[in-house]
Amino acid sequence: MSVAEQMAKEETKMDMTPMIDVVFQLIIFFMCNIKYKTLEGRLDAFLPKDVGVNSAPATQPPEKVEVVIKVVETGERRDPRDPSQPWRGEGTYELVGRTLTYQIGPRKSGDLEEVRKIVAQLHREDPERKSTIDCRPGTVYADMIPVLDHLVDAGFKDITFVGEYKQAKK
Repeated sequence: MSVAEQMAKEETKMDMTPMIDVVFQLIIFFMCNIKYKTLEGRLDAFLPKDVGVNSAPATQPPEKVEVVIKVVETGERRDPRDPSQPWRGEGTYELVGRTLTYQIGPRKSGDLEEVRKIVAQLHREDPERKSTIDCRPGTVYADMIPVLDHLVDAGFKDITFVGEYKQAKK
């Protein structure tokens, strides 16, 4: 009987120990490197505050100051070097004859100085109040900046912007 025939008749067994060792090492590696999400600081509970052992009157959060900017008259684009000439489509332009209206709550105004007085008064009434600038369609960046400046000058810290993005027509 030859060696080849004898080897063919013998039963071949694979040693599984090294493979099991590698699998366990991979399991330990992945368990050590896993990141668990912590939910400790994220469990918000809206429980009633006026009932129970430590009952305190429920307080409403202060209402936001919302400044709505609307375009009444769009005006014409003019050359900033010569406002009597129309804009040629190159460089910057100046808007001539543009009219805006500002609404702060129920109050409406077309004057930025009045807007400044109103937001200053509202901030003095409640310094923790938040504010929002709502730019309606047709407004440009230059329309919003003076309102933002007045809110910052009045002392508002939390200012958000509302509006939708649309590509400007050229």
